[in-house]
Amino acid sequence: MNVVIIGAGVVGLGTAWRCAARGADVTLVDPAPVSGASGVAAGMLTPVSELDYGEEPLLRLGVASRNRYPGFVAELEELTGLDTGHRTDGLLEVAFDADDLRVLEDVKRFQEALGVPTEALDRRECRRLEPMLAPTVRGGLYAPEDGSIDPRRLAPALLAGAERLGARIVRRRAAEVVVRGDAAAGVRLDDGTELPADRVLLAAGPWAGEVGGIPPGVVPTVRPVKGQVLRLRTRVPFLRRTTRGVVRGSSVYLVPRADGEIVVGATQEELGFDTRVTAGGVWELLRDARELVPGITELDFAEVTAGLRPGSPDNAPVLGPSALPGLVLGVGHYRNGILLTPVTADALSAALLDGELPEVARPFSPDRFSPGRVQEGV
Repeated sequence: MNVVIIGAGVVGLGTAWRCAARGADVTLVDPAPVSGASGVAAGMLTPVSELDYGEEPLLRLGVASRNRYPGFVAELEELTGLDTGHRTDGLLEVAFDADDLRVLEDVKRFQEALGVPTEALDRRECRRLEPMLAPTVRGGLYAPEDGSIDPRRLAPALLAGAERLGARIVRRRAAEVVVRGDAAAGVRLDDGTELPADRVLLAAGPWAGEVGGIPPGVVPTVRPVKGQVLRLRTRVPFLRRTTRGVVRGSSVYLVPRADGEIVVGATQEELGFDTRVTAGGVWELLRDARELVPGITELDFAEVTAGLRPGSPDNAPVLGPSALPGLVLGVGHYRNGILLTPVTADALSAALLDGELPEVARPFSPDRFSPGRVQEGV
């Protein structure tokens, strides 16, 4: 099987690795591999805290992916010899004031209705888990099965793993999908070179709509959603685990790394392909982080970046064979691209090589956007 993948972010790379492991001839097309959202993302593996009302299938997909991570990274690290920074030390979500605590109490009731394991904590119990928290924190929730990974380590490891198994990287822009006889037959590059393929995977993130040759309506609209992220540094132990907070209704997270980095994020801005870093975005993140962890202002300022999340019409991933035979979609992961990498890689490799999606991914097939189809919440 000859597979061409448009996009070398974590979705494309993970799928390339899985396809190559099954003996497929894989080519990845991307002018700048591993340079997209994975370089900005914090890497929280927290399907519980990302949960919202009406998104039960997305919760199941996220939990399935989080549970695959230990085996996924163990296999990848053994193959490449590269550390991915995977951590399984849980997630603490805290409330700044009484109104924020009521929000978390509502979340807790919803989680219990779905059988999601979290523990309600008072302020003392929160500070016992994270001594750097402000004494004014009202309480929180602890999700012991959640964790994190370092996307800046994961993405290069996936690239190395795919190449180790024979995948080829073409550092050019995909101009269009080649269609012959009403089916995808390959990819044409921006220099006119044509790469023939038995199957094509579109995994180009927020740029999916810029790939030509695809008939109208085959790919749902994928929009860019901007997020600004800070990186701070500490020379002494600071946070023990990923910590999220609700501060006057706004959400902020802090993700520690083993090397002393603390990732603080993230804004959510519908501004098209704007990747400017703004003073307002930095101020909001530092303001809310300081309310929860006052010592954050004493840390070294290392970096501020802005990236683009790929959002689908319902903010859930679009996975599987499209209405154009031979073209498979892996787009629209929005805030969950890193979390969903293992389950997405498994699902898309099955779609490419076997022609169908595994059961856990079927609620996210492209045909949910077909005209006249009744759509269930995802």
